[in-house]
Amino acid sequence: MFLDTPQSPVASALKPEPLPDHQYETVRHMLFGSLTAVRLTIQELHNKHYAEPNDWSKPISTGRPNEVMAILTKRVAIQQ
Repeated sequence: MFLDTPQSPVASALKPEPLPDHQYETVRHMLFGSLTAVRLTIQELHNKHYAEPNDWSKPISTGRPNEVMAILTKRVAIQQ
């Protein structure tokens, strides 16, 4: 059972410190290869929790035989 108790001055003084401010920058990743190789690489990056598969562009033909390109634009935190 939980009871409501008034906060003491000591408890209110122990607030967690705010997280440091971050700046964000945009990076762009490009994958070139066969459709199979590009899809496997996107899946591997997803397995490593780097990016969701739906965050990538649809494969785009480069005009070269058996080659596509996929692009990911991602914001990354830059610590100061």
